Order: sequence, then C-alpha cells, then structure tokens
Amino acid sequence: MAMNPAALFKVKKSWDTFCGNHPRFPAFLQAVQNAGIKEGTIIEVTVTTLEGKSMTTNVRITASDMQAFEDIKGLNG
Repeated sequence: MAMNPAALFKVKKSWDTFCGNHPRFPAFLQAVQNAGIKEGTIIEVTVTTLEGKSMTTNVRITASDMQAFEDIKGLNG
C-alpha cells in the first residue's frame, strides 16, 4: 500500500492544529508512552456528550497491537 505524501501532510497539519487546541493531550500521550504500554495493558476511553451522556469502552492491548504501534512509530523516520 503506497502512502500519499499529500495525505500525510494533511494529517500532520490536522494533528498540529489538534495539539494547539488541546496542548495537554500530547503531554498525556507522552507520559503514557514513557510509562510503557505493554501487552495486556488496558486502555479505557470515556466520552461525555454535551447532554451529559457518558459512553465508555476499553481494549486490552495484544501482541498485534504492539506491532502496529511499532509500525506507526516507524513512520516518523
């Protein structure tokens, strides 16, 4: 699967804008990375709507997830 450089640039620009809007989020991700996500780690996400409804899900990290993380890290150069 070929990577489209223009699409990657667009994603990078969107990510930079997101980080500008939410500067604590990248720091949180860095802290999580520094703590060391390992196989078996559970990641839980909760979303609360404007109306106050909460939805929560979680995933237990698998070996294939760990490989995907390494592949994504490899995209940085």
